[in-house]
Amino acid sequence: MGETMKANFGQTAKDYRKYRAGFPRSFFQTLKEKNLIEGSETVIDLGTGTGTVARGLASLGCEVTGIDPAEALLVQAKEIAEAEGLKIHWHKGNAEKLDVSDNSIDVVAAGQCWHWFEPNAAIEEIRRVLKPNGLLIICHFDWLPFGGNVVEKTEALIREMNPHWQMDGGVGVYPEWFRHLSSGSFTGIESYSYDESVSYSREAWRGRIRASAGVSGSLSEAEVAAFDQRHEEMLEQKFPIDPLRIPHRVFVVYGRKPSQAVSGGNG
Repeated sequence: MGETMKANFGQTAKDYRKYRAGFPRSFFQTLKEKNLIEGSETVIDLGTGTGTVARGLASLGCEVTGIDPAEALLVQAKEIAEAEGLKIHWHKGNAEKLDVSDNSIDVVAAGQCWHWFEPNAAIEEIRRVLKPNGLLIICHFDWLPFGGNVVEKTEALIREMNPHWQMDGGVGVYPEWFRHLSSGSFTGIESYSYDESVSYSREAWRGRIRASAGVSGSLSEAEVAAFDQRHEEMLEQKFPIDPLRIPHRVFVVYGRKPSQAVSGGNG
C-alpha cells in the first residue's frame, strides 16, 4: 500500500481518539512472550498519534516518549494517558530529525506510521539514538479487504470520493521493511504476523473510516460529511448486521542496532 498523499491527522483528532483503538492487547502480550520487551526499557514511539502504542508499552513498565508532528493528536494522547494514570512524555517532532541524544534509547517503535516517513533518513536517525543492540520495531495493524466484505466495499467508496487515496487492496504485509532495516545494517531481522477480528458497531466503523488518511485526513469538512452520508447508506443497504466483524492482520518486523560499529549502510 504505497502512499505519497499527504495527510493531516490533526484535522480528525477527535474521531481519531474515539474510534481508532489501535493495536489489540495481544500485540503487547506477544512482544512480552517473544522477549522483545521486558518492561524496563526506555522507548520512543514514533508517529504516536493518540498514543495507543505508547500507552501499551508504558503499561508494561517501559519509560516511553511519544513523538508526533500533529499537536492536536498529542493533546488527545496526553489526556487519555493521564486519565489512565500513565506517565508518558510527549513531544512534537518528526522521525527523520529527533531531539534525542546519541546512543540513549533501548527501543524505537513505529506503529501504523512507517509509510509516512522517508525511510532512509528515518533509519539513519533511529540508529543514531538507539543504544548498541537497541531494538527497532516496525508494525502495522491493518484491516483486510477481500471477497466483497465490508472493508473492500468501504475502500471502494473512499477511492470513488477521493481518487488521490491509493492505500486500498492491502494484504497487511510489508516486505520492503526488511530492506529498510538491512540498509541500516540492523541485525537479527525477523518478522511475525497473525490475524485478529475486531468488532465494530456500524457507527464506530463509520467513525474509524472518518479518522483515516483518505477521509478526514485529506478531505474538506464538506467532503467528509458527504462521504459519511454515502458510507452510512452503503452500510445500511449491504451490511445491516450490527456489530460488524472486521478482519485485521498484525505484522511486525524488528531488528537490532549492531553492538559494534559496522561499515556501510545508512548510519
